[in-house]
Amino acid sequence: MPNPVKQFKSTILILLVLSLLSFSTKAQEKQPVDYVNPYIGNISHLLVPTYPTVHLPNSLLRVYPERNDFTSDLIKGLPLIVTSHRGSSAFNLSPYQGDLKNLSAVISYSYDLEKITPYSYQVYLDEQRVDVDYAPSHQSGIYELTFEKDGNSYIILNSRNGNLKWDGKAISGFQSLGNKTNVYIYLETEQKPEIVSVLKGSELIKGTEAEGRDAALVIGFKKNDKKINLRYGISFIDAEQAKKNVAREIKTYSVKEVQDKGRAIWNKELGKIVVKGGTESEKNIFYTSLYRTYERSVNISEDGRYFSAFDGKVHQDGGSPFYTDDWIWDSYRAHHPLRVILNPKEEGDILNSFVRMAEQMPNFWMPTFPEINGDSRRMNSNHGVATVLDAHVKGITGFDLEKAYQAGRNAVMDKTLAPWSGKPAGKLDEFYQEHGYIPALKDGEQETIAEVHSFERRQPVAVTLGTAYDEWCLAQLAKSLGKTDDYELFSKKALNYRNLFNPETKFFHPKDADGNFLKPFDYVFSGGQGARGTYGENNAWIYRWDVQHNIPDLISLMGGSAEFTKNLDDMFRQGLGKSKFDFYQQLPDHTGNVGQFSMANEPSLHIPYLYNYAGQPWKTQKRIRTLLKQWFRDDLMGVPGDEDGGGMTSFVVFSQMGFYPVTPGTNQYSIGSPTFEKVTIKLDNGKTFTLIANGNSTENKYIQSAKLNGKAWNKTWFTHEDLLNGGTLELQMGPKANRNWGVE
Repeated sequence: MPNPVKQFKSTILILLVLSLLSFSTKAQEKQPVDYVNPYIGNISHLLVPTYPTVHLPNSLLRVYPERNDFTSDLIKGLPLIVTSHRGSSAFNLSPYQGDLKNLSAVISYSYDLEKITPYSYQVYLDEQRVDVDYAPSHQSGIYELTFEKDGNSYIILNSRNGNLKWDGKAISGFQSLGNKTNVYIYLETEQKPEIVSVLKGSELIKGTEAEGRDAALVIGFKKNDKKINLRYGISFIDAEQAKKNVAREIKTYSVKEVQDKGRAIWNKELGKIVVKGGTESEKNIFYTSLYRTYERSVNISEDGRYFSAFDGKVHQDGGSPFYTDDWIWDSYRAHHPLRVILNPKEEGDILNSFVRMAEQMPNFWMPTFPEINGDSRRMNSNHGVATVLDAHVKGITGFDLEKAYQAGRNAVMDKTLAPWSGKPAGKLDEFYQEHGYIPALKDGEQETIAEVHSFERRQPVAVTLGTAYDEWCLAQLAKSLGKTDDYELFSKKALNYRNLFNPETKFFHPKDADGNFLKPFDYVFSGGQGARGTYGENNAWIYRWDVQHNIPDLISLMGGSAEFTKNLDDMFRQGLGKSKFDFYQQLPDHTGNVGQFSMANEPSLHIPYLYNYAGQPWKTQKRIRTLLKQWFRDDLMGVPGDEDGGGMTSFVVFSQMGFYPVTPGTNQYSIGSPTFEKVTIKLDNGKTFTLIANGNSTENKYIQSAKLNGKAWNKTWFTHEDLLNGGTLELQMGPKANRNWGVE
């Protein structure tokens, strides 16, 4: 007979082993932040690369190593804060051992063993032989510097244009950012300095206060102080607030403790979307893209107060944090719609910030390109109204809709539509209001309108189409607010894109002030540098599709679904027309090409989904998978163009999940082809939306059939309400297209 005691012991042993194996497996499982590779895209195909930014989600403090390019052999000191996405550092920290003669305010270092995560930065300054370990908090940061050489250790702190002062305990000061905007610092060290001197040029002089260009202090420590720990706070209000910020956030000199907190914060944020299936590289691309969408906007409220460059004053935030550094021209397309899903409360605060900005500016205009030091009015159109409408139709609250509408209306009607200008409406705008389009200059015709930027020019087609979309957004908001007259007015103006449609060529074609299409005209190359004389950064092939708000009408203008589809196909198949050198010399933003399609610029993001509207959804499925594979990769050149801090990578997040908001301002999401077998979105209301792709693989990219909440689904879209209610979209995937699915 079996011995029950031995059997019991054997069972316990087996369970213990299984338990230990299970624990070991879980311990080795990657968490979301472990998939983030900040180096993706650090080498640009042509223009500005991505930067490996270290920061907490949407936080005031952001840093990255300053170098001319990823391949640069030197880094320029250690960063303390980047005040604008892809801007240079304010302040600079340079550790040093050696001869104090011929010092400079910023030292360039040879480096090695660099490791960057969203919550940490490590590097070895190999010639100086200094180990660097760093961690950020929201408004403060901490460094641990380990010096290996013999001799005294020094730290040089630089303000590129401002003031620094040692008070016997810490260094405080500011750097000017222009437009009456300063960034302040308060920095303290665990080890007490032995000496403090002013560095003026390359000369050390006695003193404890430095002022002006490259104002720098040098603090020196004892010979046996081989490890220097320092922490600092940053503020846009004053140095005293910077001191409060570091005291509130970092109560230790342990870099690891701050890194552990940062890691937990990132895992919570990135963990709002859980993906299963796909390759390791695909997960790296997905979570890296998601991480990048949290670089902007930034919350600059400090203990309930914030400095606003929009009126140069400090305000109480009233419990609604103030956000800025938001490049709305591109962020309205996918970046804001993603935040509506994942961070609805914060999105309401961002829109409330837009309203505050408008109130703080003299003309009550919706911002277009709000940054730390004010609204730079870059790019074209007034797409803040699109972010407002999209949030409103999806149930976002926390801002005054009436004020937001009025600010948007004022921006479209009272501010000039000329790109890159904050001037009041002028002659160009009078023409638009009367004729319904922005007139283009003929070849050789000189610009006479003062509000037109000398380099950016009129961008007449881009501005006309973009404004028509903005006016459609105003019409929908007016309807929601019961403003019947405005609804009717802007509904008519929302059709202004028709005024530039050439029925012979089926392109949007610039007209002169006499109402004549410019001729001769080349849809690839006319318009000069960046096509700014006719379009804007991209050429006619991209702006051919810039009618997000009325796609059925665009299909009709082109002669029906078959012709519409043919024109889409032609764009992906049309050659550059010149050598790459000549093409990109004129159109440097129009990179990431597949034919004349540009994956590298945000006006293109919705285009691959347009096949869904013409009864050819299988082509959307094929195209999305192809574009993701071609242009978004887990390597140094894995981003095709200017990523703009989430403007483009939000497209990747949506597309890898399997859907995309083609028309911000409606409640619909267009279905593509998901990268993963299962995507689970954890919603703020406690529910989850799940997208299941049965049999999904690299080959099985085509939807064979679908169910929404268990019922057969033959539509190429679903609604925000379906998502918000915690629905399940289940797709059956296969290797060849089912050309009947999604054709209503």
